Amino acid sequence: MNGLWSLLAANVPELILLLLGVGLLVFEMYIPGFGLPGALGIATLVLGFVLLGPTLEQGLLLFVVLAAILCVALTICLITASKGRLAKSKLALNDVAIAPDAAENNDLNYFIGREGICHTALRPAGIGEFDGVKLNVVSDGEFIAKGKPIRVLSVAGNRIVVAEIKDH
Repeated sequence: MNGLWSLLAANVPELILLLLGVGLLVFEMYIPGFGLPGALGIATLVLGFVLLGPTLEQGLLLFVVLAAILCVALTICLITASKGRLAKSKLALNDVAIAPDAAENNDLNYFIGREGICHTALRPAGIGEFDGVKLNVVSDGEFIAKGKPIRVLSVAGNRIVVAEIKDH
């Protein structure tokens, strides 16, 4: 252990590079994605390690110490991300899951049962016009020619399924 301390004390600029690399990697843990801080952190760590030029024993010990520091930082990051201020931060992405009742509140559900006209031919997708509103629609599987009357059968998200009205 004395060998590691003497190596670090004799190489302060390289130690600063190592600490800067660890700092950049910790910063990257708090920002989603693999961006510039993470890449610079890895490059700075590698540069500091190469410039330090430790012996095999010192290098392994230094690697274990750096890995332990990064593991502790990651653990703290994950805990604060789920419970702490980071969960409320604008830096972290929040869940964007759709609420269970969102399908019931879909504004396009208004068109279910409405009748309209094919503005374009449906092969099976195209445009339908309902009460002056043009919508992207999908036929229930069959070709529907332009100008034919159609009825909205269902809405799933933004997918509007229509069928031709045969009795007109």
